[in-house]
Amino acid sequence: MNSLQRIKNVIAGEPVDRTPNLDIFMIRAVHHLGIPLSKYYLDYRVLCEVNMAALRDFELDVVQAISDPYREACDIGLEVEFPYDQMPMHRSLVIREPEDLAKVKFPVQNFGPRMTDRLEGVRAMREQVGDEVAVMGWVEGAFAEAADLRGMTEIMKDVYKRPDWLKELLEKCAEVEIAFASAQIDAGAHMIGLGDAAASLISPRMYREFALPYQQRIFEAVKAKGAIPRLHICGKTSHIHKEMAQSGAEIIDVDWMNDLQRAKEEMEGLVICGNLDPVTVFLQGTPEDVYQGVLANAKAGGSRWISAGGCEIPDETPIENLKAQSQALRDLGAKA
Repeated sequence: MNSLQRIKNVIAGEPVDRTPNLDIFMIRAVHHLGIPLSKYYLDYRVLCEVNMAALRDFELDVVQAISDPYREACDIGLEVEFPYDQMPMHRSLVIREPEDLAKVKFPVQNFGPRMTDRLEGVRAMREQVGDEVAVMGWVEGAFAEAADLRGMTEIMKDVYKRPDWLKELLEKCAEVEIAFASAQIDAGAHMIGLGDAAASLISPRMYREFALPYQQRIFEAVKAKGAIPRLHICGKTSHIHKEMAQSGAEIIDVDWMNDLQRAKEEMEGLVICGNLDPVTVFLQGTPEDVYQGVLANAKAGGSRWISAGGCEIPDETPIENLKAQSQALRDLGAKA
């Protein structure tokens, strides 16, 4: 059974030879090859090289076009600096005042260089793995994208002070993400991850109004093109699990500070993915800590569970710990 089939079988509720591993790798995988981060962010060939190495050395079931949250924002007009071997940093915001919205061009075709680079990365990875391994494209959720363009503090104020204007911004962001997701699927993505970390900071009522409708629209477009939708919201999300379950995602990531058993019950019928603590277990723990953590997750998650860290695997995570995760999944599969 190949990696893509494993994932599809878990979604369909059918047997697998072992549970898939959908860890999110970025900085850890780049430094695994001794490559500076700026090349990874700016050159799709490096993005592809890094993912192929992670697939081989960390025994994943996915290659992934995720890199940083600024692909769309850069092409919309956000000024971003890419230090040689550090994470990117934005220099200024695109929408400082509400009236700035009318001046901004939101690309739904003829994408700029950073979105185009991701498309080339997806295409290159699909050429190498075919239909053996899942190729995961990535988009920002509309709420998270709005925060990138406007600033988190201002967006939180907008929720109260100008909700109708905020919805205009969210609508434009959603149109970009639908177009970008569709283009990645056309380029070869089997799966589209949607990152909406900012949505973890709002109440269930606000989530239903300012995040959920746009996630639903994006995922409807993803499923219409035959790809798998995956929702990733970092942080404490237990207060919005029931809302997340309505997003249209077929795989929902659960971060480490949430109870996996509770998440399973509140998202009944969906595949949950997670939720080993990336720091205390993967980075700072022992191989035995990782191994036992995987077993505990498997027990809590049941048959509709996929293994992963709660969020990105940290830089400098020992390779022995990553191998312990793979060994635990193989052992669980052998016992099934």
